[in-house]
Amino acid sequence: MGWYNPTMALSKPPLLVPSNSWVLRGKKVIECRRNYLLIGRKKENLVGVHFVGCKGMLRLKVSASSGEGEEAEPGYIEEFSWSSVILPFIFPALGGLLFGYDIGATSGATISLQSPELSGMSWYNLSAVQLGLVVSGSLYGALIGSILAYPFADFLGRRRELIIAAILYLAGGSLTACAPGLGALLLGRLVYGLGIGLAMHGAPLYIAETCPSQIRGTLISLKELAIVLGILLGYFVGSYEIDVIGGWRYMFGFSAPIALLMGFGMWTLPPSPRWLLLRAIQGKGPLQEYKENAIGALSKLRGRPAGDKVSEKQIEDTIISLKTAYTDEEAEGNFLEVLQGPSLKAFTIGGGLVLFQQITGQPSVLYYAGSILQVATLFELSPYNNMILHNVILKQFVPRVLVFLRLQMLLEFQSLLVYLR
Repeated sequence: MGWYNPTMALSKPPLLVPSNSWVLRGKKVIECRRNYLLIGRKKENLVGVHFVGCKGMLRLKVSASSGEGEEAEPGYIEEFSWSSVILPFIFPALGGLLFGYDIGATSGATISLQSPELSGMSWYNLSAVQLGLVVSGSLYGALIGSILAYPFADFLGRRRELIIAAILYLAGGSLTACAPGLGALLLGRLVYGLGIGLAMHGAPLYIAETCPSQIRGTLISLKELAIVLGILLGYFVGSYEIDVIGGWRYMFGFSAPIALLMGFGMWTLPPSPRWLLLRAIQGKGPLQEYKENAIGALSKLRGRPAGDKVSEKQIEDTIISLKTAYTDEEAEGNFLEVLQGPSLKAFTIGGGLVLFQQITGQPSVLYYAGSILQVATLFELSPYNNMILHNVILKQFVPRVLVFLRLQMLLEFQSLLVYLR
């Protein structure tokens, strides 16, 4: 069998990547099968098979058994304990919780800041522009942090990126809470926002690269849920401190101990094994050294002994996968490929979803929820809890829980209609 491209010129053969599947009878494995994945190196044709787009795949199954039983899903199913997964998920997810907390706390802090009796300061009479800068200061910081993450994230790694994010959260929250004037307050908000930008980039990557593949989607979805829990926590803290003189300081400052916990937790966790291997594949260091570090990191993440054989096998499989992705042709790719072929459709759909979510102004409603409902005379300061029930429990928390029932999009659209009514 020969390999050829559309011009009939001979070219490199595709890569053959192995994987495993099992045949089960009840809970007993009665047969092990070896599967192979053929991955084309270029835009080629394999004899009898037409590859469409920049990648082509043909799955070949090779088996030798005559036993009866029920075939399980192809692919490696990793055994793990939930206790070993909790901490590598919880500490990165705190970055999302602190993002959501800022939204909820700011809603109450804007009321406290502008109150002559409750602000506890002489510069409470803020203009609309000044108040807008206080509210959006963290968003400006998040924008800058997201831009900075692009060139430096791969160098820092997911773990160090989240540690830096925790430090920025801690510094920003503390500076905002102790701000003697408007300038210091705005600076604190900007620093806090830098932490948001880094955390929102590093947290999903760390979770995805360290958790077992079969629960990866679940944990990343729960990280999004952590953002909503943070909004809920911010509203609760706001409701408790709304009648306290200088309560806005406590609302902003409450984020500091959570950030400290996040930073300490990330310090105790190992770096992402996949990131370590990526550094080696990209030529940033000796492969053997990075491989040993990756095996140690994965063993620690799964609660296994150092140098565990299962971890070593998983790292070997990951190296094969990464080498497949980083072929010579892949290295020549550029961003413009996203705007071509099948990638353009995926980019348009994904980018459109984010665009239309933000263009509705829904985040602004959450930041100003307290002030909006107060101006609408739906409540006075004391029944602040009505806003919590209305904006978070009914419209944010419940829809995210029901994502597991595939009703999230329907309920969020319904919530948007209620907001716009």
